[in-house]
This record gives sequence, structure tokens and C-alpha cells, in this order.
Amino acid sequence: MIQFLFRTFTLILSAGLGLIAADLLLEGFTIEWDKWWGFVLCIVIFTVLQSVLAPWITVMAKRYAPVLLGGIGIISTLVSLIVVVLLPIGGLRISGALAWILGAVIVWVVTALGTILLPLIFLKKKVEERRER
Repeated sequence: MIQFLFRTFTLILSAGLGLIAADLLLEGFTIEWDKWWGFVLCIVIFTVLQSVLAPWITVMAKRYAPVLLGGIGIISTLVSLIVVVLLPIGGLRISGALAWILGAVIVWVVTALGTILLPLIFLKKKVEERRER
């Protein structure tokens, strides 16, 4: 159970970092900070969608388009972004084709790096705490 909660926390944190990075780096990718609750919902919904869509898209790609298997992460990121932006919760706007494409790439890269590096950072602290005992 603790492992599940830790993994969920890591995924949510890395998704948030990815969306913030895209907001900082791209002109048409905008977080509506005045609707912070909408942004928090965007992060949670985006994370859930990523977790559900990646395996589903993998199955579909294996069955119908094996060439796409290498791009599952970026495809599920783009689909998740589309759904989150279309929901009437506010918090995130994306305008322009370049912002959509580069936004998906930035969010995907930061999220992937976050899911690898964040556990290492947190686990390093735990290991150091146990060594001190």
C-alpha cells in the first residue's frame, strides 16, 4: 500500500512538474493560475489518464499499428492533454499546433525524467536516515 501511494505521489508530482515546465517554456501553453483548483484537477486527471491510456494504447498499437509502439508515451501524453484541455474545469489552455506538439513532448520528457529521478531523490534521503540510525 505504501509503495502504491509513493508511486501515485511520484506520478502526480512529475505530471505537475511537466505541465509547469511546458507553461514556462512555451508561448501557447498556459496554466491559468487564478484557477489553481482547476490546475490541480488537471494534474490529477492527467495522471489518471496517463496511467489508464498508456496500457490501452499499447494493446491497440500491438493489434493495429505495431509501428507506433515506440511512441506510446508521447501518444498517451497528447491524448491526456487533449482530454484535460477539453474538460470544462479550467486551469490549462493550449493554443496553436506548435504548442500542442512541443507541449506534449516537454510534458512527456519531464514526466518520464520525474518518474525516474524523484524516487531516487526520496529513496536517497530514506537510505541516509537509516544509515544514521
